[in-house]
Amino acid sequence: MIDLLNYIWSGIIIISVLCSIFLGNGDLLSKAMIDSGASAVSLLMTMAGILCLWSGIMKIASESGFTTLLARAFSPLLRPLFPRLDKNSEAFRCITMNVTSNLLGLGSTATPFGLKAMKELYKLGGESDTATNEMVIFVVMNTASLQLLPSTLGALRQSYGSDAPFEIIVPVWISSACALFVALTIACVFNCRSNQGEALKCRL
Repeated sequence: MIDLLNYIWSGIIIISVLCSIFLGNGDLLSKAMIDSGASAVSLLMTMAGILCLWSGIMKIASESGFTTLLARAFSPLLRPLFPRLDKNSEAFRCITMNVTSNLLGLGSTATPFGLKAMKELYKLGGESDTATNEMVIFVVMNTASLQLLPSTLGALRQSYGSDAPFEIIVPVWISSACALFVALTIACVFNCRSNQGEALKCRL
């Protein structure tokens, strides 16, 4: 999958460069390359501050035991989605921290917790090559995540000169909630069908 994406992006870049040369826009291409490099560095510096801040807060929460409280708080909501997971397990704790990071709009901070959660779920699933129901649900939740405070998006809008970077917060709530609801519904339906199929095979 990664190789395919590399080919796609490489193709887009090559086609763009060739088109600019054939259309006589080489000077604009050179200017865009220089300006985009400077803009990229500026954007990275802007994003680094907010990511470091929230990453530090999440680390403090993890070390202080606050994650245990979060696990208990989210337990009523997450237990129906992960009924076979112990709420005191490492997998459930990592899932909780991943969900919390996504709620704050911190996708980069959520990634380490997501990877660790998948590793724990992989162990609990007997290290099988087939994804378990818990893995499927978690991937869906992480991909179509609900965002209450879109911090990263707000920082991006502010870096590009927005006077009200968080004015999109209500549309973000609506769109992310709808996406999560639809994705979870589909995942749960397919999981139920899969479980029914396995039960039928066992009976036969």
